[in-house]
Order: sequence, then C-alpha cells, then structure tokens
Amino acid sequence: MIRDDIKKVDLHMHTTVSDGTDTPCEIIDKVKNAGIDLFAVTDHDSISGNRKIINNLNESSPMFLTGVEFSCQDSNGKYHILGYGCDIESKGVNEVVKIGHDFRMKKTYDRLDFLKSEYGFEFPDEDVKELLKNKNPGKPHIGKMMVKLGYAKTKDEAINNYINNCVSNKKQYITPHMAIRGILESGGVPILAHPSYGSGNQLILGADMEIRLKYLIDMGLKGIELYYSGFTNKIIKELMDMSKRLDLLATAGSDYHGKNKLVPLGDNNLDDINDGVEGIKKFIELIDDKIIR
Repeated sequence: MIRDDIKKVDLHMHTTVSDGTDTPCEIIDKVKNAGIDLFAVTDHDSISGNRKIINNLNESSPMFLTGVEFSCQDSNGKYHILGYGCDIESKGVNEVVKIGHDFRMKKTYDRLDFLKSEYGFEFPDEDVKELLKNKNPGKPHIGKMMVKLGYAKTKDEAINNYINNCVSNKKQYITPHMAIRGILESGGVPILAHPSYGSGNQLILGADMEIRLKYLIDMGLKGIELYYSGFTNKIIKELMDMSKRLDLLATAGSDYHGKNKLVPLGDNNLDDINDGVEGIKKFIELIDDKIIR
C-alpha cells in the first residue's frame, strides 16, 4: 500500500558535488519549500552528497532516498543509470564511484591539455586549483573557468565550440553492466535516466527504444525514469506503454541543476504519484524501507 504521506516526488537532482549550484545542505530547504515529500540527490558518479544530506536532516525535512547517477557507455551507446536506495557504505557502489571519479579526473586534465595545445588557452595554477576543489569536475566547471578568463563569452559557447572538440579518452568509461551490477550489489534499484535521450541531441523512440531497454534489462535494469522534465506527452505515453509491456518500475525526476539548468525542482510531469502508472507505486513500495527521515 502506498504511504499517504508521499505524493510529490523528485528523484533526480544535482548538487555542487557534481554539476549543480546548490550545496547538499542548501537543497534540503529548497526541496521542502517546493512542496516535495520525497527526494533523491543523484550526483554524477558520486555519493558523498548523500552523506551530507543524511547528517543534516531533521524532523521537518522532506523524506530522503539515497541516489547516484552513473554516466555509462559501451559499444552500443551512452546511458545514464540511476541507482536508488543503495547502502552508500557498501563495496559495490563505492567501487563504481571510484572508477567514475578516476575517469572524470583524467578527462579533466586531458581537456585542459587539449585546450592549451589546440587553442593556446593558458590556465593559471590558482584557477586550476579552484577547479579541482570540485569533487567531480566536468565540462560546466571548465566552461565557467574559460568564461572567467575571457576565452568564451558563455559557458555553453565554451563547451560547444571548444571543450566538445576534445575526443580523447573515449575508451575510458563505466559500462552500464558495471553500474547496474554495483547498484544491485549495494541493495539498490537501477533505473535508466531520461530513457529517450541518448548522446547529445539523440532521440531514441519506438523499436530502437525497446531494443535498448531489453538490452539493459538483461543486465538487471529494473525500471525507467518515466516522468521527466524534458519529456513531451507523446514520449511519456510511448514509454508508459513500453514500461507496462516490459513490467518495468517507473520513477519521476526533474534533473534539477540549480542555476546551471533552467529546470525548477519538482518539474517532472507528475504532481501526485497516485496519478501515475502502477510502476511508480510499485517503486515506492519497493524502496519504502530505504526511505530516510
């Protein structure tokens, strides 16, 4: 039976631990003010924000579910795999986090070297040190530094016109199999984030979407992010039908990044889980004992 104290959920958001602009502590009050009953922070390849949130929850805080988002790739494409309800001290998820962190740091240094050799951009030591204070620096962090130093007018220009031209390290990535296995070994539930969106502007629909899902289900995938801020009603309807046919769990997430993305908290096309498909109700029931108050 669904808990009557959970209606509005947002299970996909990022903090300063990855590429968001709110600290883990700041996001607790923002979630509360947005009227969200249950939330999860899903920083890229990191679980450290979960610990900070757990340590700062109080009786008036919204309910919390541990989360992570792994950026994955294999010979068949790119995927973002969400993990919910993991024991964040367990070996499985921490091993994958370490692999992801090491890859991200290597990519950061390679990107800085590329920007210097290809475009002559010089990055002062003090700015690099500031960049590396981020636990998992990525393109947005480098882009902001480039804007500060006058190498680009906007963060998007820096990413699209310069950083994206660096194509090294393509063979270094977390595979979806590694991510799903690590999540399962940690008692978590693996979910495919924004399933219809692949790499860049890629839109995956119809038979291609079903092939993609069956491929991941064979690895242990349990569900999809059915309700998502960037989805049209048509995409949601197609995924809804597919999730029922494949007996998949469903989740809802905004993909909030604070000032780094124009998506407000709670914007996920589902205001009340009681209005959602059976898959989201089953998901809430499944993780009920993992919810932290």
